[in-house]
Amino acid sequence: MHFDRSIKIAPSILSADFADFGREIRAVEAQGADWVHVDVMDGHFVPNLTFGPMAVKAFRRHVGTVMDVHLMITPVDPTIDAYAEAGADILTAHVEAGPHIHRTLQAIRGAGMKAGVALNPGTPATAAEPLLDLVDLVCVMTVNPGFGGQKFLDMTAKVRALRAMIGDRPVHVEIDGGVDPVTAPLVVAAGADVLVAGSAVFRGGSADDPAAYGENIRAIRAAADAAL
Repeated sequence: MHFDRSIKIAPSILSADFADFGREIRAVEAQGADWVHVDVMDGHFVPNLTFGPMAVKAFRRHVGTVMDVHLMITPVDPTIDAYAEAGADILTAHVEAGPHIHRTLQAIRGAGMKAGVALNPGTPATAAEPLLDLVDLVCVMTVNPGFGGQKFLDMTAKVRALRAMIGDRPVHVEIDGGVDPVTAPLVVAAGADVLVAGSAVFRGGSADDPAAYGENIRAIRAAADAAL
């Protein structure tokens, strides 16, 4: 994975057709997705249950770009090797998910993946500061994790603070939750470069008729680029 700060749109397959993931992934990539975002939830750390390593491994065959796997689970450490084997390019763990986040991030990198750390809306930017030399990505949650389609929470001050802390380190700032053409410019102007979008990308289309996916991605990208 080459690092650059160009805007990347990462559709969350949480909003795709669960009965047709392979075609949905291929369709959204063909329509301009830069990354594919996979939300792993355990019904324990967050109030929803989604995918495990076997599903992620099945998705991998269809992902031609970057598979960005976001673990909303606890504990994280016992699963790291399974997600590496499943083919995750980036594995993100929540700073709130366990007491030893440094060890978790070291283990993710040690398993050959890029390491991300996610911050819930109630967690300050300073929680990521001691971790910035151990991560490749900081994910700022702009909804409380657990469900798609939630209303955007304004975290622009947190994004601006993180961007300043990161400085010239090769670390992405990712936004997850409520991203659409209205909210994308706010976070991009504050310093974000990876935009996770679920319903805002998948709305109005299908694997059989994916043109709407492309229109939605282009609308988010255009709004984001205009803020730079």
